[in-house]
Amino acid sequence: MTKKILLSFMLILSQFIGIGYAEDSFDFNEFTEVSDGGDVDLTAEDVELNSGAQVAGVGGFDIAGIMLGMSFDDIYGLFFQNKGLYAPRKENSVIYTLDKNWKYNLDYECRQQGTYIPAELKKCINSLAKNRGLIYASEIHLVRENTGETIVVYLTSNATDNRVWRVVYNNDINEIEGGHEKFQHQWKNRAFWQNVLDKYGAPNSGDDTWLSSTNSYDPKMTAFYGALDLQDKGLLVKDKNENDIYSRSTFKAKPYAF
Repeated sequence: MTKKILLSFMLILSQFIGIGYAEDSFDFNEFTEVSDGGDVDLTAEDVELNSGAQVAGVGGFDIAGIMLGMSFDDIYGLFFQNKGLYAPRKENSVIYTLDKNWKYNLDYECRQQGTYIPAELKKCINSLAKNRGLIYASEIHLVRENTGETIVVYLTSNATDNRVWRVVYNNDINEIEGGHEKFQHQWKNRAFWQNVLDKYGAPNSGDDTWLSSTNSYDPKMTAFYGALDLQDKGLLVKDKNENDIYSRSTFKAKPYAF
């Protein structure tokens, strides 16, 4: 996406294994696919405040009522149990994931039990993972069809209580409509940016970013061409670290003796 197009213009385990987690209230028995937790870039770019700017309360920002740190149950109550401006998309509105480290652990454990056939191995891994509270809702996909808006909510694992660490909003500004598309397209953008500024105030880092501190792992939000990206990368880093630590410490290796 192209950043900085119109803003300048507008600125005229608790404990992990053994204790078990509470399962999500959302019934995921119907889901046959559990995605692998892929590698995530945990690095963050250096950030700085504009001259004379104050920090922003990004931790209190919301996108359609969704805030960083909210739980899966919070989101489920807002959009699955109640009718609002946004609704879950028709298919795969919730994506369930098993962290890669845990998948490898459980793969090894199932093989030690004599399970090798791929289909049975997958079933064994998912069964153990579900029983131990390791499968979690990693993404929630919401749509507002009459306005062409979408929201994707990203959540941490159960190691950090399945909390929102990122919210990505998109609209249909990039869609060209009508015979006088350039004129109409321009005003769509200006209206969007004006609404952004009215809700969140002026960016305090560059002309497209709101910072809660100069620590790049603290909550921040960036505006793009018809999009918003609200995230707390520090929460994601904490989640990945806890999964790494506990998956390593609970790995059921053979009782080697030498």
